[in-house]
Amino acid sequence: MNPPPETAASLGFRHFHDQLAHLKQRLLDMSDLATSLLDVSVDALLSRDASMAEAVVTGDRDIDALELEIEDKAIALLALQQPMARDLRFIVAAIKVSNDIERVGDHAVNIAQSASRLAAMSTVITPDPEIAEMARRARQMLRDSLTAFVRADGALGRNVCLADDEVDAMHNSLFRILVTHMMEDARTITPSIELFLVSRNLERVADLATNIGEDAVFLAEGKQIKHHVEDQHAIDRR
Repeated sequence: MNPPPETAASLGFRHFHDQLAHLKQRLLDMSDLATSLLDVSVDALLSRDASMAEAVVTGDRDIDALELEIEDKAIALLALQQPMARDLRFIVAAIKVSNDIERVGDHAVNIAQSASRLAAMSTVITPDPEIAEMARRARQMLRDSLTAFVRADGALGRNVCLADDEVDAMHNSLFRILVTHMMEDARTITPSIELFLVSRNLERVADLATNIGEDAVFLAEGKQIKHHVEDQHAIDRR
């Protein structure tokens, strides 16, 4: 006996979830590209390779295009499918998350531009281990935050938020190292400022990953933890 044909409702339901899965995949693709550009920009900095830095600017255009694609897909799903509950929260948040990832690409470009300027300088200072470790942690936060968001994993999202404090501490530590260099030798002032800008951009990448982690918690648990709102609600209930 043949199975009954699918109804229009079941076909529509399957089509919606296929589109939702595609939206999630494009978010992951965008995150992978942003992470790759971040890797290249930091490698260009550490190797003082100006040509490698130039490639980051080209790659950023692809991230911009993906942001527009994701926004269009999300708006179409909202307009045509009228999703409910968690699906609705995911689609709305996906627009914001894609914007956060696009800004990661912008920070990678900023780092690449600093790398180009540093490559042209004769004075070299090398807090390479600190920069490399900050970059590693920021990349891991970005990967984990997107995984948490796509999988609606609140625990992983919270872990990403906690990791931000470590990157902030490294940023502050690197600032003190660079100030010491500048006080000891005035020739290091310009390269030190460039490295501080790199550190600042990496710290901002970690902040953006934290934003996505917070969105993952909201998606998974329906709880808002931005700006310590959750802590304030706990105080208010006392």
